[in-house]
Amino acid sequence: MASTTTSPVLSTRALNRATLDRQLLLRPSPLTAEQAVHHLVGLQAQNTKPPYYALAARLDGFRPEELSGLMESRAVARIVSLRSTVHTHTARDSVALRRLVQAGAIDRELRMFRKGLDGVDLDRLAALATAYVEERPRTPKDLRTHLLEVWPQADPQSLTIAARCLLLMVQVTPRGLWRRSGQVALTTVRSWFGDGGVVDLAVDDHLVDETVLRYLGAFGPASVRDVQTWCGLTRLRPVLERLRPGLLVFRDEHGTELFDLPDAPRPDEDTPAPARFLPEFDNLLLSHADRTRVVPAELRGRTWTGNQSHPVFLLDGFLAGLWKLEEGKERTTLTIEPFGAVSRAQRAELTAEAERTLRMMGGEGVPYEIVLEK
Repeated sequence: MASTTTSPVLSTRALNRATLDRQLLLRPSPLTAEQAVHHLVGLQAQNTKPPYYALAARLDGFRPEELSGLMESRAVARIVSLRSTVHTHTARDSVALRRLVQAGAIDRELRMFRKGLDGVDLDRLAALATAYVEERPRTPKDLRTHLLEVWPQADPQSLTIAARCLLLMVQVTPRGLWRRSGQVALTTVRSWFGDGGVVDLAVDDHLVDETVLRYLGAFGPASVRDVQTWCGLTRLRPVLERLRPGLLVFRDEHGTELFDLPDAPRPDEDTPAPARFLPEFDNLLLSHADRTRVVPAELRGRTWTGNQSHPVFLLDGFLAGLWKLEEGKERTTLTIEPFGAVSRAQRAELTAEAERTLRMMGGEGVPYEIVLEK
């Protein structure tokens, strides 16, 4: 074990290659969709299509119908979890991770809306909302209307947020299915997954330790602040200290202490990193306090408009531009917008990766074109 004063230094490129390898982005992975969702500890799913494109960038021979099938069979589900945002998780993680992060960003979100809940008994709200959505899945509008009948003086949005924060609710299918998605409708994890099994998972030190180790396996090497940024929890230093004897310790170029699994891949920093197209809100770009391992400092903020993230592409492992997809009945167009100059070889690499993506994700029989802007 290296001491904290003599820990080896990992360059930004070394961190980049290590993270890309664990994110299944250095080479197409043979994992199934379910295995990948588990390995990546969930897929950001603010919108319905990003989980599909996230897997298309990572898996060998991925077909969108595979993830849709997992959603229909209830092997995976859409739920508010990490950072109080919607993720696609395996059934077990839907429950375990949501319960784990409850005391972080989710409870903070509830406190932000507490003023609009003056006079509202939160225990009664949770009981009424549970009974209502377990009778049959309900839209947020239905749920809000139902709660307003009991508390007409309350702020409508605050009532909806309270139910979202207090209850473990999944977005039921067809929401999120490939090319068949519907409006958001909610029910509880107990109603969706059934009694027993994953629903009875409890939060304890074992679950906390397991989750931190899984994070390192998918996003490491990482600092304490990195782990906290990813999950929305605070005060995780004692957890890393508890785990320290079984971990390796490094430092980045700024001296920040980084923890890692002893057997996790750490490729040479000169390992080739192929072009990759990532969806909006991809967790690769959201799961570290210091994002320079993927996002060059001069490009910070270039991938957002307000609170909306844009799809991005990587060149040589780092953020290099945006892309957008326009799907029509007669033609699909993928437009690539580099932030800077790209070489002839890079243009060929981007075009080849765009073609691979479109072959996996495009509609049957619909021609496509690729526009690479200068």
